[in-house]
Amino acid sequence: MASDANSSSSSHQHKPSSSRNQQHQLVSTMIKQGFISDPFLSPSRFNSLSPPPNFRALASPTLFEMMSVEQAREPKPSSEAHKKLRERVSSVLSQAPFQISNHWGMGDVRLTVAARPEVGERETGPFRVSMDVHRRVLASKSRFLAEKLRRNGPHSVEILECDDVVAYLEAVVLMYSDELKTKLMGMEVSKILTLLKISSAIMFDDGIRACLEYLEAVPWSEQEEETVVSHLNQLQLDDSGTDTVLQRVIAEPSTSSRADEIFLKLSLGVLQAKDDKARREMKALIFRLLREDCDSNTFQNKLDISRDTLYHLCHRCLSSLILCLSGATCLDESERDRGTLMGEIAREADNTQWIVSILIDRKMGDEFVKLWADQKELAVLHSKIPTIYRHEISKITAQLCISIGRGEVLVPKETRFALLSTWLEALYDDFKWMRMAGKSVDRKLIEEDLVRQF
Repeated sequence: MASDANSSSSSHQHKPSSSRNQQHQLVSTMIKQGFISDPFLSPSRFNSLSPPPNFRALASPTLFEMMSVEQAREPKPSSEAHKKLRERVSSVLSQAPFQISNHWGMGDVRLTVAARPEVGERETGPFRVSMDVHRRVLASKSRFLAEKLRRNGPHSVEILECDDVVAYLEAVVLMYSDELKTKLMGMEVSKILTLLKISSAIMFDDGIRACLEYLEAVPWSEQEEETVVSHLNQLQLDDSGTDTVLQRVIAEPSTSSRADEIFLKLSLGVLQAKDDKARREMKALIFRLLREDCDSNTFQNKLDISRDTLYHLCHRCLSSLILCLSGATCLDESERDRGTLMGEIAREADNTQWIVSILIDRKMGDEFVKLWADQKELAVLHSKIPTIYRHEISKITAQLCISIGRGEVLVPKETRFALLSTWLEALYDDFKWMRMAGKSVDRKLIEEDLVRQF
């Protein structure tokens, strides 16, 4: 009985425990399946938690704080820049004529020049400089300052919001000079343009004229040329000096004949030069200038060299070449220095090649092909002298054959036949010496261009 009671009691004790385990398993399963929520993960439990001790909410900055930060970031006026500006002003004023009272007397006008205000200068004010100058000078030289003196009184005048205070002071100094061009000597083009702009602004006519005359005479770089034209177009000055300056960069029809004349004189000087090195360098320079002129995108070439001028030089070269070969055939080799003879023929042949190169480059070589094909007398003389003297002449034929083969010179078939009939045999006879004299001669290239002609 006791054992039954104990067993009965034990079974009663195990049932509640087993039931609780089953309940826990059921709840756990339902939580996992999502049917009920875990009380430890509920929002209410999180809301009841206090924030960490180091946690602090980030507040958005106010508009005032943002403006304060931006103002702190703004660059402050550079004291170093102001220091340099003061030094430049002192340098100009130390040499200013109006500072010499012995010559001009005491100044009777207080002139103030103020710079354009910069960021951060609202409280301190922009940089400014004042000086005592003479009313008679300002009124006679500057129509703008004369009007200022008339309106504001005879004893003070101000020029405000200047981009370049030093340049304005230099313009005032120029008003005291009778030799303005002398004062401008040695200045850079950019500085002259600044003074020109200021002279125009204050209606300083003598200054405008001096700056324009200086610009017309001083050499320019290509970049400076663009700057000069841009400034003059912006200023739109009513002065004949402007047209004079612009004539240097704008080709007018009236200047064509002058350019032609200058080129002819220059070329004749080069062709007659005895110094081989100087002659070669000048030829290369002139050819490069003409090439750049042809390659420019302007509507009209600046160097309008006429066909007549170029062919006048061609005929001159051919006449000199014939004269040279005639002299070589009439004299024995023993009667003449070999080096001198070779030098004269080579020089005249090289001169002809140079002119032909210009003709081809300017699309004017067609007429010369016919002219060269008609040189029967020259071809006969060519055959009578040793190859060592004459091979430079055959380079002209090679030059024409290559240009025709490349389509750089367009001539009819009859002209091409005439050219080869006159000079082909001489070309092949002289080719060995041509190769020895210059590595640039390519037989295969010449032959290919000859084939293309027919």
